[in-house]
Amino acid sequence: MESTSNHSDITAYIAKQKRKRELQYYFVSFALMIVFTVLAFLAVYFRKSINDYLIAFFIVTMAVVQVIFQLYYFMHMKDKDHGFPSLFLYSGAGVVFITVLTFVTIVWIS
Repeated sequence: MESTSNHSDITAYIAKQKRKRELQYYFVSFALMIVFTVLAFLAVYFRKSINDYLIAFFIVTMAVVQVIFQLYYFMHMKDKDHGFPSLFLYSGAGVVFITVLTFVTIVWIS
């Protein structure tokens, strides 16, 4: 009887530590997204001394990083059994990337 109790206590402790670690990941991810947003605002604020193309590239990079954080942590794409949603999301992102690249190429080459 006591070994069953010890086993359930250990399992409960491991589950509690896992939830605690996951909560810490959420807080760190959220804090990083706030920092990236502030950096993007600062880049626009200092637009007089920074090249416009560099600002645009920086803002798009910060947006892509934030989307990855959103997908990975807040939408649980890192967890198991998310194969089909991941496939659809990444396929859609690929289609969007190819479409935007196509139109940018058509406009800039023409």
